Amino acid sequence: MSSVISPSSSSNTPSASALITSTGIGSGLDIGAIVSSLTTAFGAAQTSQLTNQQSTLDSEVSAYGTFTAALDTLKLALPALEDPSQLAAFAATVADKNIASATTSSDAVAGTYSLLVNNLATAATATSAPLSSTAGVGTGTLTIQVGGSSTAITIDSTNNTLGGIAAAINSTPNAGVSASVIATTGGSRLVLTGTSTGLANQITVTQSGGDGGLASLALTTVPAQNANYSINGFAATSGSNVVANAISGVTLNLQQASALATSTTLTVSPDTSSAQTAIDKFVTAVNGVLSSIQTLTSYNPSTQVAGPLNGNATLEAFQNQLQNILGKFTNAGGGVKSLTDLGITAGTDGTYSSNDTTLGNALSASLASVGNLLGGANGIATQISNLVDGYTKPGGLLDTINQGLQTSLTNVSKQQSALAAQMAAYSARLTAEYNAMDTAVALLKQTQTYLNAEFNPSANAASGTSQSNTSLGSGNLGTSG
Repeated sequence: MSSVISPSSSSNTPSASALITSTGIGSGLDIGAIVSSLTTAFGAAQTSQLTNQQSTLDSEVSAYGTFTAALDTLKLALPALEDPSQLAAFAATVADKNIASATTSSDAVAGTYSLLVNNLATAATATSAPLSSTAGVGTGTLTIQVGGSSTAITIDSTNNTLGGIAAAINSTPNAGVSASVIATTGGSRLVLTGTSTGLANQITVTQSGGDGGLASLALTTVPAQNANYSINGFAATSGSNVVANAISGVTLNLQQASALATSTTLTVSPDTSSAQTAIDKFVTAVNGVLSSIQTLTSYNPSTQVAGPLNGNATLEAFQNQLQNILGKFTNAGGGVKSLTDLGITAGTDGTYSSNDTTLGNALSASLASVGNLLGGANGIATQISNLVDGYTKPGGLLDTINQGLQTSLTNVSKQQSALAAQMAAYSARLTAEYNAMDTAVALLKQTQTYLNAEFNPSANAASGTSQSNTSLGSGNLGTSG
């Protein structure tokens, strides 16, 4: 709404200083919409340009992130191939799995062995005489010696039952035994069991001090013993059932004594399954990188849609270097001189596929030459690892590119903020100019109404309030009084 003050009768002129306006009331124009439209048009070109720049930069940042993720996946697939000793793994198999199991290390060599387990290594035990489970046994000090270590445990009136003694022993660090109470028809018994097996870990328990009642425990011990076994008929012994040094690169886990002194077969052979899994993982990762490059740098002539890094020299350079390494040919000894000998070949689309049969045969025939091709200082996996590091390491090529993109995004953001401030100032100036025009129009209309009233009083009396209301309704300002 607008309100006006009537012209002064003493001056008979409009009073501009007394006029209060609302935007568009005087002229009837939608000044807000006009200013908004002009302001938008004023900044349209720069806004569009900056928006397009930001969108392009965001797409490139995302695209390089996709490429980096593919390189990271490839990097994770390389360690298993870089070290030939890891690739040339061996597996150990025991025919009778009830007797023992076996694992291998990189020092293992192929071989077949006869294994006989006479007895397992056991821990010593000490069992008390039957006693009441609730009555106090006595007080004093129990000294438990296991091998060369001893532990003194104080027993008093707060823990002198069989259960209390067991709890005191179990709460003592490095006691070398675990304690429990078993119920029998003749009474309850305290049982101590050594935590380590073998002849070197015998248990001795002595009591001293107190009321002497601890002597009633009358512990009876069953000595610990070593495992006794034979390999290829040669006797051996071990204080533990986990035997690490009996065969080079093989660790035996003895499970139980052989039945009827019958030996079982232990076979150590090349483990091609782990190598095949590692190589298949490598091929998949290589294809992931190549597929990523193809998608990011693509151009579809039918739709005229280009990938976010179409024609990008960085990705094209990496692809060329990667393919050169993958095409490596070695003159080293053995039947495997290239990836083709492993059944790994490139298709027409540039990605690689592997033939499991060819790969399996190569691994079985010459696992060492496979390791030499892929691993070692000049192996394919090592060269690819160095190539990837050059791109992905901190301060590397991709890191430098990403920092440049982030700087560009920051600059675009600053330009957008500056443009927004410029458009706001432009909008404010236009609003002020249009409001001034609107005020002038309102004053002119007010003057027109005043003059009409002065020179045509009969028409003004006839129209009266109706004319005034009509003028206000159309956006014109009338006079009052």
